[in-house]
Amino acid sequence: MTARDDGTETPTGRTPAALAEPVEPVGRGWTAALALANGAIWVGWFGPLQILLAAQAGDFAPGSGMSKETMLAWVTGAGAVVSLLANPFFGALSDRTTAPSGRRTPWILAGSAGGALSLVLLARADGVWSLAAGWCLVQLTLNAAFAAVTAAVPDRVPRAQRGSVGGWLGAAQILGVVGGTGLATVAGGTGAGYAACAVFTAAGVLPYVLRHADLRLPRQDRPPWSWRGFLAGFWLSPRRHPDLGWAWLTRFLINLSNSLVLLYLLYYLRDRLHYSDPDQGVLILTAVNSLTLTATVVTGGVWSDRVGRRKPFVVWSGVLMAVATAGLAGWQTWPGAVVAAAVLGVGFGVFTSVDFALMTDVLPKALDRGKDLGVINVANALPQVAAPALAAPIVTYLGGYRVLYLVAAVIGLAGAVLVGRIRGVD
Repeated sequence: MTARDDGTETPTGRTPAALAEPVEPVGRGWTAALALANGAIWVGWFGPLQILLAAQAGDFAPGSGMSKETMLAWVTGAGAVVSLLANPFFGALSDRTTAPSGRRTPWILAGSAGGALSLVLLARADGVWSLAAGWCLVQLTLNAAFAAVTAAVPDRVPRAQRGSVGGWLGAAQILGVVGGTGLATVAGGTGAGYAACAVFTAAGVLPYVLRHADLRLPRQDRPPWSWRGFLAGFWLSPRRHPDLGWAWLTRFLINLSNSLVLLYLLYYLRDRLHYSDPDQGVLILTAVNSLTLTATVVTGGVWSDRVGRRKPFVVWSGVLMAVATAGLAGWQTWPGAVVAAAVLGVGFGVFTSVDFALMTDVLPKALDRGKDLGVINVANALPQVAAPALAAPIVTYLGGYRVLYLVAAVIGLAGAVLVGRIRGVD
């Protein structure tokens, strides 16, 4: 068994293409197809998160003994727990997959198909328990696809191109958020909204799956199986990999801040700003945010690639997001919400692309890219668990939305400052 420079060991003594450090730039077609697949997955997530789950919670809450805010918090929190576990688990399975179609493609296809079916089932929920079970199933299946899509980048994209590719994936993510919100809003009812999101989620991955061959891992290069080794691999010691630890923490804090902003947005417009059509208001704010985000997400990634630096972009984007979040606390009007949404888009656009490139730059081993990125993606899922636990008591007992957004701003600022602790990346 031969060790590579990055610590990967191959039983055959050679490095297969699936485990080699990529050097050939990827083309526009490959990037566009992967970005579309990524956007389709986010449609499946955010149609429910922005509109449909909140609407169902509002319908089911009367007579349940829970407020709509508490019910939504429990449902999204349960789904986030599933996401937290599923992403690294399926990432690790894809690392070990030796199918003829490659390591990642089977999971992209199966996960998106399962997610579409789960969305259709979620539309039939008739109470809090079936709502929670359906959302957990959506999270389980779509995370299988998302883990594989994410891992395809360090598999195929050279380091010097990852900022720009990450930018296009980030743009697709935001367009997926807008698309999911739009489909859920204009489809004409909860059932139709879920059906529209399901169709887009299943169809959006097909160009990548059908047109672009994946890298195959030879069976002889797959490491020996043991439950103990498989489970132990999910622990990435911050002492052994300090840069990875700090990168994970900064991503967690900034995503937690963003989750606190988004969780009760519908209720904030309805109950605090008394906006006449809160569903439409969410769509407008999401569109404004997406326009400014799209304007910066690719530009930020390309700029980062050209100058060869990551940290300054992540720091200043986090600071800008914290300022915008504080604005929601101090300027609680509809124009204030629009301005905050625009500024948040600028900051999150740069953060999305450059932070993703930074994460791929600190991965320890090529053999474990899917698993390690899954562990990193816990920093995306865990805030969905922590955000309801923090937000519900703050809104209900500790000062309402003004205090909620101030807390979110402080958390985001802390994440921006701690980026400076990453030493191995400029």
